[in-house]
Amino acid sequence: MRKPREVRSTTVLLVRRDGHVAMGGDGQVTVGEAIIKHRARKIRRLYNGKILAGFAGATADAFALFSRFEAKLDEFRGNLSRAAVELAKDWRTDKSLRYLEALMIVADDKNAFLISGNGDLIEPDEGIVAIGSGSGYAQAAAQALMGYTKLSAKEIVNEAMQIASRICIYTNSEITLEEL
Repeated sequence: MRKPREVRSTTVLLVRRDGHVAMGGDGQVTVGEAIIKHRARKIRRLYNGKILAGFAGATADAFALFSRFEAKLDEFRGNLSRAAVELAKDWRTDKSLRYLEALMIVADDKNAFLISGNGDLIEPDEGIVAIGSGSGYAQAAAQALMGYTKLSAKEIVNEAMQIASRICIYTNSEITLEEL
């Protein structure tokens, strides 16, 4: 079994609050020690805009996963839970997918999941989930903002991502935000 590499890639954060779901991702693309792009789009709307998906990891791998996940959504007529379970199973067992270096967060108006290549399919307890290099910073900031402010889900994502961008060298302040 191969040892998973440390992901030093980006930050993607999802927050659910008051019936709204917001997801944000920074725009930085880093290769080794160099920043090569500032405004990459790591968040996508899928299935007629009803589902949000974000990735952290190798870009080409993420595009392959987005494509595979979209096919699963079509196959299961937009059923996020079923599509996420099937993608996690495929990712773990398919020889070509097994070596992809990425993590995904997917969400609709009711559910959210973190999906990994190890077969992990995690539903957040408190409506907050983050992936990537700055995930700990963004998640901690979002938890504090949820507990001590009346900010909306979208505002929390934006503020928490700005905080993460000031701490994590692999995360910048060019934030893409989407909300359901």
